[in-house]
Amino acid sequence: MRIVFWSLAAGLLTLACRTGSDAQESREKPMDDYTKLRTLMVDSQIMRRGVMDSAVLSAMRTVPRHRFVPEKYRHAAYADEPLPIGQGQTISQPYIVAYMTEALELQPGDRVLEIGTGSGYQAAVLAEIVDSVFTIEIIQPLAARAESTLTELGYTNVFVRCGDGYRGWPEHAPFDAIIVTAAPDHVPQPLVDQLALGGRLIIPVGEFYQELLVVRRTEQGVIMDTTLAVRFVPMTGEAQRRDREK
Repeated sequence: MRIVFWSLAAGLLTLACRTGSDAQESREKPMDDYTKLRTLMVDSQIMRRGVMDSAVLSAMRTVPRHRFVPEKYRHAAYADEPLPIGQGQTISQPYIVAYMTEALELQPGDRVLEIGTGSGYQAAVLAEIVDSVFTIEIIQPLAARAESTLTELGYTNVFVRCGDGYRGWPEHAPFDAIIVTAAPDHVPQPLVDQLALGGRLIIPVGEFYQELLVVRRTEQGVIMDTTLAVRFVPMTGEAQRRDREK
């Protein structure tokens, strides 16, 4: 996930991050500095900018974002800014993660597809809310690292696949929600086709200038709404090849 809006600097941490593999056990431990920073992140960066869905806010308070970034950037893990994760990619700023998650209008029993696993952070946030998350990452080292981190944190309801996400994951369709964290210059039809009736797709679309679109599949047809102006990295693979062929 790759975007910049505004930044709120977080204090430097001198504590080493916990390495416990049980996510539930981790949530029940007394507040440490990272937990306090997550609470501050939600209160000052996310709620103040209008995200109010209680399940989303709870997930943002719970998921240890510092575990999804390289150790040298962990002091800034709860600042409202993207951070490098290697392979020329970044983890999105917390506000955009929360905003996109809220826009999906998730329910606990939902099945969600994510295109662009990156660090795995967005998948973890989704997994705190819904029944199952299927996530695809085209860059193999990122897919492997994300899967390892998610496993260490105890997320058994996230399924990671390395591959091109343009055509989705038809074996597990239909999906109640789809989230895309890289920008093609059009909405991929295979993803629309894999939405369940009533399903929602959120995706950045465009080249240098991009818009975040929410696509809904209704009985009357497909409805698209424009929300924010954004800046994500381009979607690679088949999306890029189709762009060159135009």
